[in-house]
Amino acid sequence: MNQFVGDRAIVLGGSVIGTLAARVLSETYREVIVVDRDKVLGVREVRRGAPHAAHAHAFHSRGFRIVHELFPALPAELERAEIPVPDLGEMRWYFNARLIRQTKTGLLSIGAQRPVIEDILRSLTASLPNVTYREQVEFVGYLTDATRERITGVRLLTAEDSVLELETDLVVDATGRGSRTPALLAALGYERPPEERMRIGLTYTTRLFHRREGMLDDTQSVNPVASPAHPRGAFFGRVGPKTCILSLTGIFGDRPPKDPEGFLAYAKSLPVSEVYEAVRDAEPMTDAVTFGFPASVRRHYERLVRFPDRLVVLGDAVCSFNPVYGQGMMVGAMQVIALRDRLSVGTPSDSLGLRQDIAAVVDDPWTISTNGDLDYPGVPGERTPDVLEGNKFIARLTDAATSDPALTEAFLKVAGLVEPPASLMNPDVVARVEKHVPA
Repeated sequence: MNQFVGDRAIVLGGSVIGTLAARVLSETYREVIVVDRDKVLGVREVRRGAPHAAHAHAFHSRGFRIVHELFPALPAELERAEIPVPDLGEMRWYFNARLIRQTKTGLLSIGAQRPVIEDILRSLTASLPNVTYREQVEFVGYLTDATRERITGVRLLTAEDSVLELETDLVVDATGRGSRTPALLAALGYERPPEERMRIGLTYTTRLFHRREGMLDDTQSVNPVASPAHPRGAFFGRVGPKTCILSLTGIFGDRPPKDPEGFLAYAKSLPVSEVYEAVRDAEPMTDAVTFGFPASVRRHYERLVRFPDRLVVLGDAVCSFNPVYGQGMMVGAMQVIALRDRLSVGTPSDSLGLRQDIAAVVDDPWTISTNGDLDYPGVPGERTPDVLEGNKFIARLTDAATSDPALTEAFLKVAGLVEPPASLMNPDVVARVEKHVPA
């Protein structure tokens, strides 16, 4: 364990990223308190503060490597819960209605319902002797020193409507895309962080099904990825020995219906029939639920000239991505590691340096998702020559990957944030794409 750099750290938000932050902070603070407005310990159902958790989630590649490093006991916990840990390349990925070649890549993914993933990670973190969860307590504001240059604590509202003030050496905001930090900074006399938005009008509709014999026996998931030519998409996978999840997606007002007949009709309209054939006579476990995601949002805290000391913002509170790219939890985990790296050499007093580290983590994933979204004519934004040429190349690459497993692996390494997008311009990758003759 590293030398302690402070007595107490408080994490706002007990979801995945808040829990990973608490795990890392436990190495360098004598006491770590995780605050959440919901009851979170032992909870494996969708809760009020995280309605999006009902939909398909996965810890892909880079994210899996990080959580495995932080929690060596995780594989045993996943095995005990009968949660699959498949190879990303052995899933079935359809791009423009064509299946890219399946291949073993060594890029692993956790295939579970998000509330189950959260519960396992929280249980492992809560078992640490210096970590405590304060449940059903709402964060209402920051405490500062007289100069307002340093965060010194948090103001909380208990379930009994009493105000509680806790002093601390560090506060981590992991409250998600609804973070109140921009407004609270403004109230303290700071500028709000500049924001970027990309409007996509995404809607998820999800239903769980009983897994019958033969369903997804030869793969963990089937994923018809939405594209401009086929804007309806889906994620259909095993999330346990007897449970399958199907999330249907639509953009710009194309909302997958919640009623049983409409849900199946939407599944039937997908550009590949495999998903519909699997669920058309399957037994549902739940009613369908819908979640709207109007826009991807990035907050540039690194651009602020003034920022209070002893405050860190992570996860969706910094950047919430179009969820179809599966980046959110991965990027949040990478930000937690950036925090850990700073803490390993002392206190995070260099606020600007840490904010720049976090921004650097976001840069490539933000480019991947926003450039991909700009391929849709209805998405507002500047389409530079680099964006247009890049999207054309990705389309050619995924087409070539239908017959070349090496291109499947190269593409999934970038999608899984194991390699940077520039790796796709490797001469061998480019040569393989150029050699492919479109069908």
